[in-house]
Amino acid sequence: MITTQTTADTPYRIPAICVTPDGTIICAADYRHSYKDIGVVENGRIDLHARRSGDHGATWGGVETIINGQGASSPDFMNVGYGDPCIVADRESGRVLLLSCAGNVSFQQGTRQRHQCIARFYSDDGGATWSAPEDIAESIYSQFDGSPFGPVKSMFVASGRILQSATVKVGSHYRLYCSVLVRDVNDNYTNYKNFVLYSDDFGGAWHILGGAAKAAVTKADEAKVEELPDGSLLISSRTNGGRYYNIFRFKDVASGSGSWQTQVFSGAHNGGVEAKDNSTNGEVMLLPAVRQSDGKHVHLLLQSLPMGPGRSSVGVYYKAFASADDYSTPERIAKDWEGVKQLTTLDAAYSTMTLQRDTRIGLLWEEATHCAGGDGYTIRYASYSVEQITDNRYRLLL
Repeated sequence: MITTQTTADTPYRIPAICVTPDGTIICAADYRHSYKDIGVVENGRIDLHARRSGDHGATWGGVETIINGQGASSPDFMNVGYGDPCIVADRESGRVLLLSCAGNVSFQQGTRQRHQCIARFYSDDGGATWSAPEDIAESIYSQFDGSPFGPVKSMFVASGRILQSATVKVGSHYRLYCSVLVRDVNDNYTNYKNFVLYSDDFGGAWHILGGAAKAAVTKADEAKVEELPDGSLLISSRTNGGRYYNIFRFKDVASGSGSWQTQVFSGAHNGGVEAKDNSTNGEVMLLPAVRQSDGKHVHLLLQSLPMGPGRSSVGVYYKAFASADDYSTPERIAKDWEGVKQLTTLDAAYSTMTLQRDTRIGLLWEEATHCAGGDGYTIRYASYSVEQITDNRYRLLL
């Protein structure tokens, strides 16, 4: 259990999780004095809180403050509030990067001149202390200015887990990927777009994967990314009833050039991941595994989201890739998932996960354990083995 709230307490939302090379688990979340997303309440204060575990989630330190928003007393736009964190720990150095939204305007009301900041924080001591936030938004917004979709009006960096490549190291660090949700120059709510950003210097500079001429997903919402076994990139985007999946195939890995295929919906109709009567962000993750029935080595794809109805019953869907053919197209990824592990029967919403150093899957999700949900939740943690998630059909390949 990471946080406990009653309806009288300041609520939490938006979980993020990572694991450092020494095994420390860092969990972060919004502490919403405003009860709403950034900018929805004028001068609405939101802080970022964290908790850490040094024993694979068995025990946790106290609640720590990454940064306090200043609300109405803020001397500037950015420090009014911070929220929707995403996080990663570098596998070599252990340095931790956290990105968040910040400011005093909502995503829906932003303009090219006045939009949410993208705040960047670093920790060099396993999350004990954090650098002062830097706003890196302009360096990213400007890359869209000359594109068919620019100048974009708003951008939202998806919360949860920033992906670090298992194999690509072009610059000083293994490459990072994260998704962004964009309101383009036409500002059509029914056609928001996902793009993917990448960084080869651990978040110092970010570039648009494949360029700004073609979106990864249209009619999009918040999204997550994962690396496929061949190095291609999978995007999983939130939509009502399930997810949209698409694949980026590289032409040249070093320059980030290549192209997106055609997005495909995954839901009840094709045996995919069903989010019944809800549209909610979740996490996607790929692991090497062994099929217990015949000992075959596979790659196991996990997708967390509320099973429903509505925002309730968070679970983890799974399916195995036995060969490259199984992930050759978005259509093949979207259909015929094998099963689901239900984590809770309560009202629940956003979720994320990571592979811990003890080989268990650390899961973090929003749950109405002690309060009514909606504007705020308890942030729940639990860990599961691959065997537990898959009803003993698969085990992690060590």
